[in-house]
Amino acid sequence: MMPPLHSDGLFDLQVNGYAGVDFNDAALTAAQLDRALEAMLADGVTGCLPTLITATPGDLAARFAALDGAVQNSRLGPVMVPGYHLEGPFLNAAPGYCGCHPAQVMTDPDIALVAQLEQTLSRPILLITIAPERTNAMAAVRHWVAKGKVVAMGHSAADFACLAEAATAGLSLSTHLGNGLPQTLPKLNNTLLAQLAETRLTACLIADGIHVPRDALRALIALKGAENCVVVSDAVVAAAAPPGFYRFAGMQVERLPDGRVMNPSGEGLAGSALQLDQGVRNLVDWSIAPPERALAMAGTAARAAIAPALRAHHITMTPGQIAWDDAMQPTLAHMPQITPPWIGPCGSASSAAAPMARRY
Repeated sequence: MMPPLHSDGLFDLQVNGYAGVDFNDAALTAAQLDRALEAMLADGVTGCLPTLITATPGDLAARFAALDGAVQNSRLGPVMVPGYHLEGPFLNAAPGYCGCHPAQVMTDPDIALVAQLEQTLSRPILLITIAPERTNAMAAVRHWVAKGKVVAMGHSAADFACLAEAATAGLSLSTHLGNGLPQTLPKLNNTLLAQLAETRLTACLIADGIHVPRDALRALIALKGAENCVVVSDAVVAAAAPPGFYRFAGMQVERLPDGRVMNPSGEGLAGSALQLDQGVRNLVDWSIAPPERALAMAGTAARAAIAPALRAHHITMTPGQIAWDDAMQPTLAHMPQITPPWIGPCGSASSAAAPMARRY
C-alpha cells in the first residue's frame, strides 16, 4: 500500500452554502456557519470565500451583515474565512447569461455600493465577479484592483476586444468558465474563446461533470493549461446534503438524486452540489489530471489567484495539511490559520488591538 499523499488544504473561491446552510441567508447564525465549515473541513477544504450572489443593495447589506457576524462569532470562521466573494449584481442580465441570478436587480458596476457594503465588515470583499461589457466596468476594475481586490468575470458576453481591455485594467480570473452562458453564442468572436485565449486570465472550473461535461472539461483544461486553472465548487445549500428542496438566496431550489441543483423554473442550474474533494477525484478518475496536479488546482492555485488581495490586506493564511488515502479520501492532518491584524494566533481577538475593529 502506498503511503498517504499529503497536500495543502483545499481552498474554495466560490461557495454559496454547504451542508444545508445558505451563506446568502440574512438570518445566518454562527452555529449554522460552523456546521457548514465543519462539513467542508471533512471534505479537505481548509479555507474559502463565502460567496453572495446578485440581490438588491438592501438585501446584500443584510446578508453581508449576517455572514460577517457569523464569521466573527463562530469557532471556525476566524481560521477558514479570510474574506468574501461578491458575485453580482454587476452581471449581464440577458437570458442565458444571468443564470439563476435575479436579472431585474442587476446593475452596472458601482464603486460606491461596494464601499458601502464593506463599511461595517470585519473582513474585506476580496473577490468581485462582474460582466466587463457593462457601462463603467473598466474604471471599476481599475479602482477595485487598486484597492486590493481581485476582479473576475462571469455571467458575461465580453468579446475579445472587451476582454483584452478588462485584462489590461487588471481583471485576472474567469468565474466558472463555460457557465453563465446561453446555449447559442457568436460563431467565433465569443466570450468562451476569448477567455480561453486571454493569457492574463486564470480559469475557474466547476468539475462536477454537470456544469461542464467531462469531455468538455478535459478540453477546456487542455486548451487553457492545467497550470492556469482552478477548481471551484460553486456549491449551494444543497451540497453535502440529501436530495430535496432548499432555500437559496431567497428562492426555492431542488437537489435531484443525480446531483443537479435546479432553479425554481426547473429549466436551469442553480449552483452546484459539488463537494470540492469530489471535484479533485473527478479530475483524477476521468484521467484529466494526476493527483498532485488536481490537488494543486483546488488548493495552491486557488490561493495564488487571490494572493494579490491577501497581500494588499496583510492577510497571511497557513493552509493546513490534508492526508489523502489510496481512494483520494481526505483526512485533516493540520488545522489552518489566518492571521490578519484583527485576529490573534488562535483565531481569538487579539489583545494588541480592538477586537474585530479593522474596517475596509
